[in-house]
Amino acid sequence: MVELPSFRLPLLRGQDPWAGKAGSTVSPAEAATAVTGGVRALLQLEGAVVLGVALAAYAQFGAGWGVFALWLLVPDLSLLGYLAGPRTGAALYNAAHSYVGPVLLLALGVFAAMPWAVAGSLIWLAHIGVDHALGYGLKYATGFAATHLGRIGKADPW
Repeated sequence: MVELPSFRLPLLRGQDPWAGKAGSTVSPAEAATAVTGGVRALLQLEGAVVLGVALAAYAQFGAGWGVFALWLLVPDLSLLGYLAGPRTGAALYNAAHSYVGPVLLLALGVFAAMPWAVAGSLIWLAHIGVDHALGYGLKYATGFAATHLGRIGKADPW
């Protein structure tokens, strides 16, 4: 496999640019499991494709864009789990931001002829797609900023 040239300084194997920084809560094990490079780009592209397909399907379904706008940010209510601590917050966030729930809801809606479930699942899939396309991945229990798509936000300067 041919590697493309990089304009950034290469990291040493297993080294995370955030690990060891002041305020970093990313363990070396988590730093090693966060995706980088082409894999990260592919996962973000996957999110963009899910967003596009969900929007196209929702437009064909015809449930109304007001309903879409009203429910689009509902999965982010799972962030309230962080009030109970990072482990609970990560578990609730991941439950609301993995594809398992909306795909099961979509299957229920299609097979049981429940239009509200189809519309809800497409809105939910669009939300997850936009989050993943923007780099907001599933969370580790160490804190909100540690995701499977890499650390988000700035390092704490203190």
